[in-house]
Amino acid sequence: MKHGARRRRDPEARRREIVTAAAELIVEVGAEAVTHRMVAARAGVPLGATTQYFDTLDDLRAAAFRALAEEVDARLDGVRQTLAERGVSPHTIATLIAESMEDAHAVQADRAVVTAAVHDPRLRELARHLSDRLVELLEPTYGEDRARAAMIFIDGVMWNMQIRDDRLAQSFIETALARILGDSVSTPTATTATP
Repeated sequence: MKHGARRRRDPEARRREIVTAAAELIVEVGAEAVTHRMVAARAGVPLGATTQYFDTLDDLRAAAFRALAEEVDARLDGVRQTLAERGVSPHTIATLIAESMEDAHAVQADRAVVTAAVHDPRLRELARHLSDRLVELLEPTYGEDRARAAMIFIDGVMWNMQIRDDRLAQSFIETALARILGDSVSTPTATTATP
């Protein structure tokens, strides 16, 4: 770049930076606490840039929630791949839940979307979509009712982690899923074990 030449602006990149900053702040402080000023500071842009790209704070929050929902959707794509490779068993599902609980940002992002959807009807469709995707992954193996019951249980596990700042044991999750899904947790006995 020649001395004195100005860097070309990339409006789409700036918009993404603003949305990313808003999404991070929603996870950290909650949707209602987010302001244009906070987002501009986090994104490293002038305050006016947030209103240049988003007419209202609600528009900015909605874009941030869509970004968070896309994150969760991408994680569900990974879950689908893992279930296809390892099988849709309570053990595999419990392992995936335990692994996801290690990613605090992912858990907080998921909970932020669900919490906001309770209060904002515009976001309910996003939250429903994410729940429905999980049901779709389990339904071919377990049927709709058991798949939906497992999804509700998994949702509860994630809320429990947020409320109690503690993780349920993977063995507990696996046993509960086996009961919900109708599978039994099998351990070899003297009569069933093969030499």
